[in-house]
Amino acid sequence: MRWNRFGIRASVMAAVVASTALMVTGCDAGESSSTSVDPASAGPASATPAPVTSPSVASPSASSPESDAVVTPAVAGSPGGAAPVCSAGSLKVAARQAADRPAGTGIGAAVVEFTNGSAKACVLKGHPTVAGAGNGSPGKNSPLSVTTTGSASPVKLAHGGKAWVKLTFVQVQGEADGFCESGAEPVVYPTLVVGLPGSGKHQVALDDGLFAECDNKVTVTAVSAVKPS
Repeated sequence: MRWNRFGIRASVMAAVVASTALMVTGCDAGESSSTSVDPASAGPASATPAPVTSPSVASPSASSPESDAVVTPAVAGSPGGAAPVCSAGSLKVAARQAADRPAGTGIGAAVVEFTNGSAKACVLKGHPTVAGAGNGSPGKNSPLSVTTTGSASPVKLAHGGKAWVKLTFVQVQGEADGFCESGAEPVVYPTLVVGLPGSGKHQVALDDGLFAECDNKVTVTAVSAVKPS
């Protein structure tokens, strides 16, 4: 049985005609509240939501290939979907002596550059690990004691985008083989192994010279979209 809109049960059986009329009336009234509205008669449609714009990813400047600002920071989980962490195989790594370095005759400081060689954007993050390369054998690497500086934030790299870390060593003093102020012997590495969280470890040589340092200590910056001096 159905209830009409006034809540009265349409079950009076006194007369067939009267009962039928009441049931029809009850059905019409009860179903009117759930009948779908024809879109054509419902008036103007609501405004279409504005499209969501994905976060931009900076690319290397075509007009200035040597530009330092070729990437932008991007926090994982940002609107539009987070880019994956850069894989070891997607990165090209190079190193050069830093212009701003401690006084002395060793390397003093080096800038390590990471370039995204993949076709898609990816993210680098964190502070690097550093070890002296063990003649091509990872098991013979000599880890350096790392002191970190600065806070770490994810950096999103477009295809061809770059990011950097700076390594500052305890400087070698004197001429010829040099000496360490601590009394230890200077150590020279043809290459270093530099690692980033989730992005593998990379063996890298200086573009000119060797990595000479004292005390097996290094101070490192977090990966950054700003090229250090």
